[in-house]
Amino acid sequence: MTLAIPSRSALSARSALSAAEMRGPVAETADLLAELKRDIQGEVRFDAYSRMLYSTDASLYQIQPIGVVLPKHAEDIQAAMQIAARHGIPVLPRGGGSSLAGQAVGAALVIDTSKYMDRVLGIDAEARTVRVQPGMTVGALNKTLGGLGLMLGPDPASAERATIGGSIGNNATGSHSILYGMMADNVLETAVVLADGSTARFGPVAPENLAALGRGDSLESRIYRELPALISGVTEQIVARWPKHWRRASGYNLDRLAAGLGTGDWGTGNGNPFHLPVSNPQSPLPAPQFNLAQLITGSEGTLAAITEATLRLVTKPKFTGLAVVHFDRVIDACASIPMILETDPSASELLDKQLMDLARAQPEWAKKMFFVEGDPEGVLLTEYYGDSPEEVEKKLIHLEDHLRRRGVKGVIRRYVQPGAQADVWSVRKAGLNILMGKRGEYKPIPGIEDVSVPPEVLAAYLERILAFADTQTASKGVAVYAHASAGCLHVRPLLNVKSADGIAALEALGEYACDLAVEYGGTMSGEHGDGLMRSALNPRLFGPELYAALRRTKAIFDPENRMNPGKIVDAPPIRDNLRYGTDYQTIELKTVYDWSADGGFAPAVEMCNGAGVCRKVGAGTMCPSYHATKDEHDTTRARANSLRNALAGRIPQEELYSPEMYGVMDLCLGCKACKSECPSAVDMARIKSEYLVHYYAENGLPLFNRMMGLLPTLNRLLYRVARPLVPLVNASLASAPAKALFEKIGVHPARSLPKYAPDTFSNWFHKRGQAASDAERNTQYAIRNTDAIPHSAFPTPHSVILFHDTWAEYNHPEVAQAAVRVLEAAGYTVYLAEGRACCGRPLITGGQADKAKPWVDQNVALLAPYAAQGIPIVGIEPSCILTLRDEYPALAADKERALVLAQNALTFEEFVVREAESGGFADIWRETPGKVHLHGHCHAKALVGNEASVAALKRAGYGVQVIPSGCCGMAGDFGYEVSHYEISRTIGEERLFPAVRAAGKDDLIVASGTSCRDQIVHFTEREPVHIAQALAKALKR
Repeated sequence: MTLAIPSRSALSARSALSAAEMRGPVAETADLLAELKRDIQGEVRFDAYSRMLYSTDASLYQIQPIGVVLPKHAEDIQAAMQIAARHGIPVLPRGGGSSLAGQAVGAALVIDTSKYMDRVLGIDAEARTVRVQPGMTVGALNKTLGGLGLMLGPDPASAERATIGGSIGNNATGSHSILYGMMADNVLETAVVLADGSTARFGPVAPENLAALGRGDSLESRIYRELPALISGVTEQIVARWPKHWRRASGYNLDRLAAGLGTGDWGTGNGNPFHLPVSNPQSPLPAPQFNLAQLITGSEGTLAAITEATLRLVTKPKFTGLAVVHFDRVIDACASIPMILETDPSASELLDKQLMDLARAQPEWAKKMFFVEGDPEGVLLTEYYGDSPEEVEKKLIHLEDHLRRRGVKGVIRRYVQPGAQADVWSVRKAGLNILMGKRGEYKPIPGIEDVSVPPEVLAAYLERILAFADTQTASKGVAVYAHASAGCLHVRPLLNVKSADGIAALEALGEYACDLAVEYGGTMSGEHGDGLMRSALNPRLFGPELYAALRRTKAIFDPENRMNPGKIVDAPPIRDNLRYGTDYQTIELKTVYDWSADGGFAPAVEMCNGAGVCRKVGAGTMCPSYHATKDEHDTTRARANSLRNALAGRIPQEELYSPEMYGVMDLCLGCKACKSECPSAVDMARIKSEYLVHYYAENGLPLFNRMMGLLPTLNRLLYRVARPLVPLVNASLASAPAKALFEKIGVHPARSLPKYAPDTFSNWFHKRGQAASDAERNTQYAIRNTDAIPHSAFPTPHSVILFHDTWAEYNHPEVAQAAVRVLEAAGYTVYLAEGRACCGRPLITGGQADKAKPWVDQNVALLAPYAAQGIPIVGIEPSCILTLRDEYPALAADKERALVLAQNALTFEEFVVREAESGGFADIWRETPGKVHLHGHCHAKALVGNEASVAALKRAGYGVQVIPSGCCGMAGDFGYEVSHYEISRTIGEERLFPAVRAAGKDDLIVASGTSCRDQIVHFTEREPVHIAQALAKALKR
């Protein structure tokens, strides 16, 4: 059989896809595709959109791959590797795609293990080891191990989405590397597929057994035969020139293999120059052995593809404490590290002023910045472990005494509460992405961000690199953070890599930093690896002889240079294959929203830096569709990448309105979680809302969207002209003919539209006032006009305008009635925003944001004058009142008044807690009303958090259990659609539904969102209540 070898154009590094490629797999890869589909049980994707979505990672780079394989097991990886070998195709093993240096992009066949190969294969708790597949995330592994009191020592900040395979490939580590070392210190064995498709298992081998393993004709035999000889030949160079600092992820780990050969007087004992100063104290490394698993670790997929790994584990710390040491100068913070290390901390991490300022500017992070006092230039987060709280407290006190004796005068704050420590660490771990949340063209760029030097010279290195950065006119400042205790600072200059000057500065900074690293005995990478970002500097870092040894190592494993070529050795220039670059330009859309705060619609999309936080599993809300499918196609990152590529012409711009583009955007539920959980604050819900307006303008508006958008108007019309027919309407909606009709429109037949109430809430509100005595009647008011009335006209200073949403008005008046009862019981005068329009949310989410603008302007005109007087506008439905707060300033014609309204719009529970903290809502609750299980509404969690809901319920005396759920899966009308029903169920089943089913039968399930309550009752048959109803139940009367 004659194979059709793809042409050089198919294998070249390109950032764009042609119109022909968008139409389907090209002819030159047809044979390859057919073979892969025939032999692989997993998924094979050669379509243009899959290729585009795998063309980037979290780095500055973009290269279109040949295709993507999602293997289901090791045999799939082997089959893919064998087929690729026959066709002469490069292969790129990939995990979560969170690589910061471009390791996970290339013109190759991508093998993504993260979707299916994500299981633990075996745990030996006594030996403290685990066998695991490469696609499992570090966070998921540690969650599995937690019940046994064990964990993986290396803790990369990206643990929730970084896979084990990727962490091994990168030789990852994290904040606690001074205790646990790097992945190479914790990898015992790896099962791999070699470049020719043969399999091997690498583990410790005694030097005397290497000769026997080297006999034979297999690639594995060749490796065992040739590699020891290569290393022996450069031993003197390794001793003389290899970076001396232990925290290093540059090059291949030849130093570890040289130690394993054990030749010469220096080969064993404490004098061994390869003995790591940091090894795992709980599981000390055995006597040096030749272990190719340690070479695979840090090889970035350039030597083999991992199918399984055996890892060393450590015991979880019993107690921890954290000291936050403040410094007026970041250089002084670094200079203090040697003295801090004298106190044996578990970690000491640096945050600089730029990162802290950006964190304070983002609501989700601002509330976690309590640990910073004043305006320091830098703080060191210094942690200690202990077997008891007393031991930890003693260590924290000792640190402070030690630093004071050494002349450190800054503020030192101590934290021993687990919750407070978790908040502090969350800010640190999100550091990179918080920095990348900086708006504008100048971004904190990687390149020199991973240089690692001995801690005793850290301050000197930092001072010199900052001084050099100041000489670069293209740099607009420098951000500094990360692993001070390990000598690995993430130094990020603010550069515009869309400009020639910015790219030139990137290169100049890299060369200067590399020279400093060599001078100080350090390395260019302490954990992020070489990739496309730093591999070109390896000749400079290692020198000609050692670099030649690195190249020879690659050739021994991969004679045809097909394993992730261009990384570690023989790399292209740093300026090649940039995601942006000097030729990057985007088209402009006539937008509905005001995107000026982001610099425009395209810059808002570009805020996604590819870090892949949206790929985390088992935690948070973002991204619910990825939680359900575990598919890159369904991530926030995929949506941003797709739009960016179309706007920039990396794919034909007509793709912007194609069905395939719509398919990528479709499973965005509009939950808003990305606005808070993505540290770059990418608001994909709003981006999708804008996009759908343009998409439907080109392709027509579906009947389903029309119907949902018209519901507020139809509801109002029904009660105005045909109120007696409401029971008949309810019966009709539940009938088989109606369900069949709705199914044609797009509503799933298992769903039932909400029933209409016998009467509206506003009628109840007014009738109650009419039935009351004259004195009582004065407490019932309706806001109807657009003229502000004097504050003196309000009967009491405790006045509230209730923004009653469409659901409360027509479907669930009992919720609004409960809110009124609670407010009045606390002595508040309730006004009704009777002249209000619908908030516009059904139109906003349904691709009709342009049609929502009249409603927006009507509400702003009505309510802003009252808000300007300080009268709170309180909403019952979170998504409605938060639309006033979040979307109106970007939609309203009068943006100034819209902002005034936004600043005074509160959720019901926010208002209760705010007033309670000032003495309100006192003495109105009965004792011990019971226990509640709280499911937080997505918009509320994203924009205001769960804290107010918890606090309000606790004020009423409830015992509160917060369900650690993500999105319920309903998301307004999302779960009603035929095409979304099953994924809606899957999202809810991930965490929410099991927790609801497990709740006690007498416990209340509280969910403030109407769609959340509908979803819960639909799939669990438990009847949840709104928080206002829960509080009303807790009233004394």
